[in-house]
Amino acid sequence: MNKILKKLAELVQQYRLLEEDLGRPEIVQRSDYVKLSQEYAKLKRPVEIYERLLVLERTTNEAQELLNSEGELRSLAQEELALAEKERAQLLEEVRLLLVPQDPRDAGSAIVEIRAGAGGDESALFAADLFRMYRKYAESQRLRLEVLDAHPTPLGGFKQVAFEIAGPGAYGKFKFESGVHRVQRVPETEAQGRVHTSTATVAVLPEITVVQIQIRDDDLEIDTYRSGGPGGQNVNKLETAVRIVHKPTGLVVTCQEERSQHKNKEKALKLLRARLQERYEAEQQQQITQQRRIQIGTAARSEKIRTYNFPQNRMTDHRIDLTLYQLDRILEGDLAELVNALQRAYREQQLAELEESLLI
Repeated sequence: MNKILKKLAELVQQYRLLEEDLGRPEIVQRSDYVKLSQEYAKLKRPVEIYERLLVLERTTNEAQELLNSEGELRSLAQEELALAEKERAQLLEEVRLLLVPQDPRDAGSAIVEIRAGAGGDESALFAADLFRMYRKYAESQRLRLEVLDAHPTPLGGFKQVAFEIAGPGAYGKFKFESGVHRVQRVPETEAQGRVHTSTATVAVLPEITVVQIQIRDDDLEIDTYRSGGPGGQNVNKLETAVRIVHKPTGLVVTCQEERSQHKNKEKALKLLRARLQERYEAEQQQQITQQRRIQIGTAARSEKIRTYNFPQNRMTDHRIDLTLYQLDRILEGDLAELVNALQRAYREQQLAELEESLLI
């Protein structure tokens, strides 16, 4: 209780300072005015809870002094203590959620990359199934999906496909999809009906703005070529496809989805910024030797996170031990139950780490 009150007191101090700053007429002209106003609004409820907890503490102390009384006064004191304890418990539960730090990237767009893994043609077909699943889920959430780069196969699969999911909360809904997805099913080409196992890898990156990641023109090697279709045939007589090499890191991105070379270059740069940010964050993570790993996983590309078993109509998410026997619905984009469970598990882990830090 004292640790939580101390943390809330720090937030109250921030709130008062922001209140003072926002009260100055010239603050409206500052470029960060909107950001400061949003921070001020977020702190309002924690401040209200802190002030109410102080009131309840005084009420409890006064009521405890009356417990030695007799008759009606003692009865009223007991009733007052019970009500105060009930309200305190409710407020502490609310403040636990409020104190969990929010990832500011959750509200923004996401860039998703799916790559075929082990399993040959079957893996590429599974990559296409995942792409279709995410597209349908995005539609159900009223999010916009735009393909950035795609390498289809003759059988209708994808060696690789990258796309942007745009709209409020897109990254927060998709970020737990990063990792290795495993499928167990009988391929259409399997004459004896044997179940095969294939994999596809998913990476979910927050969209990075030009301001966040600066790329020098001298660091880029840009080539243009004719866009190709499944099997490698050229489908465009003009060199509209773009390949960009980031020379300092060796990262390569391509885009051939648009008929305009300029638009393909814009999309390729968007993908490059996201990959550069991912690399930067990975390097930062390696430097933190004592960092705790959250229960839900590291979202690394090498981490097997989920199994899709067609014979049993089963989906199992291995990070949270969740099994749903509704694979058919999930592949049609019905991911709400799964996404909610992942978000809940992540939040509970954050709460546990927060409470542990408050006890130190």
